[in-house]
Amino acid sequence: MNRLLLFLILSGALLLFDFYAYQGLKVAINGWPTWGQRLAKGAFWGLTVITLLSFLLYEPLSASERGRKFLMIIATVGVANIFGKFLFALWLLVDDVIRFAKWGWNKLNPNTLEKDGGVSRSEFLASLGALSATLPVLSMSWGVVSGAHDYTVKRRTLKLKGLPTSFEGYTILQISDIHTGSFWNRKAVEKGIDMINAQGADTVFFTGDIVNNRADELEDWKDVFGRISAKDGVFSVLGNHDYGDYVPWSTEEEKRQNLQRLIDIQRHEMGWDLLINENRFIQRGDDRIAVIGIENWGARGRFPKYGDLKKGYSGTEDARVKLLLSHDPSHWKAQVIPEFPSIDVTFSGHTHGMQFGIEVGSLKWSPVKYFYPEWADLYKEGDQQLYVNRGFGYIGYPGRFGILPEITVFTLEKA
Repeated sequence: MNRLLLFLILSGALLLFDFYAYQGLKVAINGWPTWGQRLAKGAFWGLTVITLLSFLLYEPLSASERGRKFLMIIATVGVANIFGKFLFALWLLVDDVIRFAKWGWNKLNPNTLEKDGGVSRSEFLASLGALSATLPVLSMSWGVVSGAHDYTVKRRTLKLKGLPTSFEGYTILQISDIHTGSFWNRKAVEKGIDMINAQGADTVFFTGDIVNNRADELEDWKDVFGRISAKDGVFSVLGNHDYGDYVPWSTEEEKRQNLQRLIDIQRHEMGWDLLINENRFIQRGDDRIAVIGIENWGARGRFPKYGDLKKGYSGTEDARVKLLLSHDPSHWKAQVIPEFPSIDVTFSGHTHGMQFGIEVGSLKWSPVKYFYPEWADLYKEGDQQLYVNRGFGYIGYPGRFGILPEITVFTLEKA
C-alpha cells in the first residue's frame, strides 16, 4: 500500500476516533474553570498531534540511531494516547446505548417523566471515561521510570534424570533479549550487570537479541556486557533481531558484514562463546554435559528459520545431559520435542512477556500468551523442560509494567 495513503487512512481513523472521544471530554470538564478546560483540551489534541507525528515520521526516524530513540518516545506517547482514548470511547459507547434506550422509552411512553437528581448519568460516565483514559498514560509512564531497569532475580531448580553426580548443585544464569539500541539509562544497566556477576554462577547463557537491528548499537555497550563473567564462561546465540532483517540495507553484502561484525564483537571483543549451530561440553572431572546453541528458529511464519538443530546436535549423542539455547520458544514444541527427545532443557527468550502484564503470586498473565502459549517461566512435557526468560532489555516501548526485566539462576539437581 502507498505510504501516503496508509498515513491518510490511519490519520483519518484516529481523528474520527478522537472527535468521538472529544464529545465526552467536553461533558466531563463542563464544570471546570476556563483555564482548566483549555489545559485539558490542549493536552487532548496535543497527544493527537504527537500520535500523528509518530505515524508520519516512522520511516525517516528509523534510519538513524538518534532518530530511533526519538521515535521510541513519541511512539510510546502515541500508543498510550490510543489506548487511553479507546477506554474513553468504551464508556461513551455505554452512555450512548443508555441514552438511546431512554430516547426509545420516552418515544413509546410520551407521558413518562424521567426524574434524575444530582449528577446526570451522562456526566458520570463521561467523567469516568476521562479518568480511565489517563490510566494507560500513567501506567506506561511508571513502566518507563520504574519498571525498565527493575531487574529481578528469579531462582529455579532443574531436576534432570541423567545428571552426573559431579554436576549436582551446578548453577546456570540466563539472560535474554538485551536490545542495546533501546537503552536510555547507562548507570541502571551497569547495576544490572553487577547483579549478574554477584550471583557467582558457574556459567551464563544468553539467548539472543543483543541488538535491535544493527551491530553498531553494541559498540557503546560491548565493554559493559563484556564484564559479565562466570567460571565456565558465557555462551550465547543469535535472536531474530540480530540479523538486521527489519531495516533496509544498500546491498546484501552490507547486511552480511553487519552480522559478521556482531559475531566478531561477541566472540573476540566481549569474550562470549557464540554458538552458531554448534555445541560445547562443560567438564567436571570425568563427567560432562552438552551445551547446544542454534541460530534463530521460529515456528511462526514471519520469523526466520536460520537454525539447524541437527547440525548443532551432532556430536552430543552420548552426553547424559543436553542443554539447548534457542531464542524462540515456539521451537520447543515444533521441533525439539518431536525430533530431539533427549534434549533435557531448552532455554529461550523472545517474548519479553510483552513488557506488560500481571504477576502476583501464582497469577501470571500477559496479552502475549495468546500468541505464545509458552511465554514466561518454566514449562514441562514428559522429561523435557523449557524455560522462557522475560528479557533483560526492552524494545519499542522503553519500559515495563508488571513484567519486570529478568535475571534467572538455575540450580541443577538429579531427579
